[in-house]
Parts: sequence; C-alpha cells; structure tokens
Amino acid sequence: MNRFLIHILYFIIIPLYSSNIVAPGGDSADKSSKKFKPGYMIMHHITDTHEWHVFDWKGKPVSIPLPIILYHEGRGLSVFMSSKFNHGNDSFMGYMLDHEKIIVVDENNKINNTETQKVWDLSITKNVFSLFFSIIILLVVFLKTATLYKKEPSVVKKGFSGFLETMILFVRDDIAKPAIGKKYYMRYMPFLLTVFFFIWLNNLLGLIPIFPGGANLTGNIAVPMILASIVFIITTLSAKKTYWQHIFAMPGVPKPVLLILTPVEIIGMLLKPFVLMIRLFANITAGHIIILSFFSLIFIFGEISPVAGYGASILSVSFVIFMTFLELLVAFLQAYVFTLLAAIYFGSAVEEEH
Repeated sequence: MNRFLIHILYFIIIPLYSSNIVAPGGDSADKSSKKFKPGYMIMHHITDTHEWHVFDWKGKPVSIPLPIILYHEGRGLSVFMSSKFNHGNDSFMGYMLDHEKIIVVDENNKINNTETQKVWDLSITKNVFSLFFSIIILLVVFLKTATLYKKEPSVVKKGFSGFLETMILFVRDDIAKPAIGKKYYMRYMPFLLTVFFFIWLNNLLGLIPIFPGGANLTGNIAVPMILASIVFIITTLSAKKTYWQHIFAMPGVPKPVLLILTPVEIIGMLLKPFVLMIRLFANITAGHIIILSFFSLIFIFGEISPVAGYGASILSVSFVIFMTFLELLVAFLQAYVFTLLAAIYFGSAVEEEH
C-alpha cells in the first residue's frame, strides 16, 4: 500500500514539476533560456563530474564537494574542494570549472588558453570516488568472508556468505575451468574473480540514483580500456609457443597463404581488447541513455501542457521500471561476458599442442 501511494505521488509531482520548467511570464527569450534540454541532461548524468550532485532545492543545486587536485607547471600543486567553484559560477586561485574542464582565467574570468594547457587535472572526480568506494566494499566483503571461512571451513555458509560462495563457484566451474582448462585455471582465478565482481558491483552502483550510487564508472571508456588492456597484457605474457604459432606460422598452411593470414591474425589479436572495451562501455552507456531518455519525455511533454505531462509520466515511468529491471540483468550479463571472454583469451594462450 505504501509503495502504491508513493507511485501515485510520483505521477502527480513529476508532471507538475515538468510543467514549470519554462519560467512563468510572457518573455519568450526567458522561456527559451529555461527550456528543457534532454541532450544536456543526459550527457550531464552519464559523464564524469568534479562534484556529486544530489538534488536541486529551490532552483539551486545541492552537491557533495570533491577534492580538486591540480598541478600547474608554473604554479605548482593546488588542492582545494570543488565547492570553491560554486557549481562553476566562481573562479578560485586563478582556476575555473567550465563544463567539467579546469581552465585558467585572469582577474576578469577570461580564459587563458596557453596557461590552461599547462594544467594537469588529478582531481578526485565522481567516477574516481566511486572507484575507491567499490574497491573498499570489495575488500571489506571478501576479507571478512575469507576470515569466516578460515575460522569455520567445514560449516555450510548461509545468507550473504553463502551467496558469495555460489558466485565464486560459478566463476570457477562455469567460466574458468571450461575456458582455460583444469591444468591452468587456478593461476587466473584471482584476476577473473576480481574483474567479475568489480564490473558487477559498479554496474549495480550505477543504477542507484542517489549517493553513493549514480556514477557511470563502467560507462566511462577509460575504465573498460584499462581492464581490457590488462587482459591483453596477461594473455600476451602468459602465451605459449602454440599461441604464437597459430598467429605467425600456422601448421599445415602454405607459406604464400601465410602472407595473407598472418596480418589478419595480428589484427585479430589486437582487436580483442578493443572489442572487450567497446562491448562493456557501449552496453552500459546505452542502458543509462535509454532510461534517461524515457524520463526526458515527461519534461518534454510537460512543457507542452500539464495534461500531456501526466500522460507521459505514466508511460515513461512504466518503461523506466521495465528498463531498470532489464538493466539489473544487463549488469550481471556484462560482468559475465567480460569475464568469460577474458577466460577464453587466457585459455587460447595456454592451450597445449595437440
């Protein structure tokens, strides 16, 4: 019953809010300046930021400030909180935040492009904070679980510990062993477990709209790129003679044909981490964009009329609820697919000669 009342209030409040996005009055210029921009809203939510926006109160943003760490080749190191920028409206120590980019300005807040190029931004952004937060969660959970298993190794675990054991066995028995083989799978298990739970946890955190969730960490292409690069490095360093033979000197293939196949195999080897990176990045980002696009329909129709806002809210929220449940499945599937492909690459690297 309580959930039903919450949904009813949601349907009432959202259209009313959306109908007031355009400022009251007859000034068309003022209306166009406050017109809802879905593209800006979507990009603002999926990109990284220097502060953690929580909500708006009386037209003003309420955010959690994050540390700004800047190194300038002439000024040296500067450390302060993002609240000094006043949501990008003020400058501080000659720096200013312009569309989440740190710029150097003069006394009149005019940008100095030459000095801006000398700035190294080492700030703890929303994605970086989420990265540290997820690492702390994983360390606490697994260290506590490991301690519990050391104390009582023979006791059947229940609750969350039992769930973790099930997922660990799933990665071992359904991913590592079949893809890598019983002889070598254990050497890769620490990495496979780490990457599986890291991606899964951050995918779930990205679906939580309030702090400490909401960061699009796995949808930031830098994170999938690093994970895919690590997979490529491990595969390359642990590769056996058979792996390189299949790339540069495939047995039974005539030498003239090797001139064609070898470049193809080299390109395929280099494309593997790229495919891993794009698959994770695109799927997670697309899910966020779709959900935010459905929310945008409420405000778009609300600008037309409050009645249209009411109608769009019912349809949009229904689709958002459906997409959210679908994203819960996608969050797991993307962690599973990334881990499985990594295991397959490791398996091909250590494959024994037939």
